Amino acid sequence: MERNRAFKPAYLELLQGGELARRVDRAYRHLEDCDLCARYCHVDRRQTTQGAVCRTGERAVVHSFGPHHGEEDPLRGHRGSGTIFFSGCNLRCVFCQNWEISHKGMGHEVESETLAGMMLALQAQDCHNINLVSPSHVVAQIVAAVVIAAQRGLRVPLVYNTGGYDSPEALTLLDGIIDIYMPDMKYGNAAIARRYSRVRDYVRVNQAAVKEMHRQVGDLVLDEHGIARRGLLLRHLVLPGNLAGTEQVLAFVAREISTDTYLNLMGQYYPCYRADEYPPLNHPVTAAEYGRARAVAEHYGLHRLDQRQKRAWLAF
Repeated sequence: MERNRAFKPAYLELLQGGELARRVDRAYRHLEDCDLCARYCHVDRRQTTQGAVCRTGERAVVHSFGPHHGEEDPLRGHRGSGTIFFSGCNLRCVFCQNWEISHKGMGHEVESETLAGMMLALQAQDCHNINLVSPSHVVAQIVAAVVIAAQRGLRVPLVYNTGGYDSPEALTLLDGIIDIYMPDMKYGNAAIARRYSRVRDYVRVNQAAVKEMHRQVGDLVLDEHGIARRGLLLRHLVLPGNLAGTEQVLAFVAREISTDTYLNLMGQYYPCYRADEYPPLNHPVTAAEYGRARAVAEHYGLHRLDQRQKRAWLAF
């Protein structure tokens, strides 16, 4: 596994050449006819939120921010991942564990300067990275904040922590800005995604997005302390009754991305929000279901699995 001692975040090169500032102008033009996620609402979000699935306008809405010690091992390290939780979401998962934030939009609107200040505050607390949670609908606002924060001394990696329904237009804007992409790969079947996350063509969009993310940053690179510096980190939540299509997802990762992909195969599903209305989502994942998912990962040669999940199931 490659280790990278001399780290420099990607966005600094774009800052020095003036390209980072130019990306802000481009991003806000996209916001005026919004195609910054694969919903393609084409709403002028600088003027209104009406018709926008994310219900977010010109300003990002932030629920909370702070050091987080519950993330994957290479992100949390021993000082925590500097998470910024954005309100709103471009998915409508019936089993969402953070539905008050993602569906109800609980939080406060912030200007770009305030968002930049959050990034710098997290760096000042010695967080290993800035972890942008549910960022797909606020790409323009993030880019604007990164310019300000980088000019004021931001030097830690940026993590794009997404549900995986990202447009190529957004990913083009983020190329050279994001150091670590951490998308979900929620489903292996588009009809299942439509039923449980209220989104069309998730599998095709998600696979194309993950391919582009990997093209930009490659496999996950760690420093000498095992902390992530650059690359792709995937999440896949195992669902009851194999609703997530785990084998289809992992086969795609192994064949189309890389068997060296760092994968968090998550087994912590539990029923919440409206899950009780949608059997078999009305019960947790069993140990047998999670064990089969890990066996599938092993079958396809995916060997870089986040060990926190394995430790949790062994303790259980």
